[in-house]
Amino acid sequence: MFNLVLADSELETIPKEIWSHPSISRYCSRRRKKPRETILDSSYHYKALRHLEDGYRRGRPDIVHFSLLYALGTPLCKKRMLNIFVHTRRNLVIEVDPETRLPKHYNRFIGLMEQLFREKRVPPTGKPLLLLRRASLSDILKEKGDLTILIREGGKKLNPSKLISLAENGEKVNLVVGGFPHGDFISKFDFEMEFSVYEDPLEAWVVIGKVIHSIEEEMGIG
Repeated sequence: MFNLVLADSELETIPKEIWSHPSISRYCSRRRKKPRETILDSSYHYKALRHLEDGYRRGRPDIVHFSLLYALGTPLCKKRMLNIFVHTRRNLVIEVDPETRLPKHYNRFIGLMEQLFREKRVPPTGKPLLLLRRASLSDILKEKGDLTILIREGGKKLNPSKLISLAENGEKVNLVVGGFPHGDFISKFDFEMEFSVYEDPLEAWVVIGKVIHSIEEEMGIG
């Protein structure tokens, strides 16, 4: 079993420090939402982001959207061999049911995330497909997996047969990919191995695609 963990993802509601910024006020007024209930998005809030710590990398829900759309659509996930977790800047973790069908339209995805941050679960009643709870990256890795493998540039070339042999031995393997556009991980966490799929930085969803495809090919899935 594999756990895909999109770590330090820049998905958050608008921080209190910029609620009163003119661009935030206009945007929230137009959408008839309160800033505390609105997802931060650098496409619309880039002027306000200049006033935030790490503003250059924040407000990127699109990375989560693209990454989840890809991962949820893979044969590995459809065969229930992949669990998906999104860890965010404020140490909130989204647990994603493998049967979740996310909206492909970006604005609908944003609305869904705003509902999730407000209600802590989607749908509000019945079987939850998305759950939001507080946990650090280190906590979620220790809770869900037996060992953690970091995927980023600079590591040894990815060896999918090594990953599969670990999983076949009954170990739950955490695969950690950064959910941010620039820089490095903010959270501190332990990992046992480090692999790379390419020598230079790649978009998170490209990394996820290459890792999952390598595993599926090695296992003869799809």
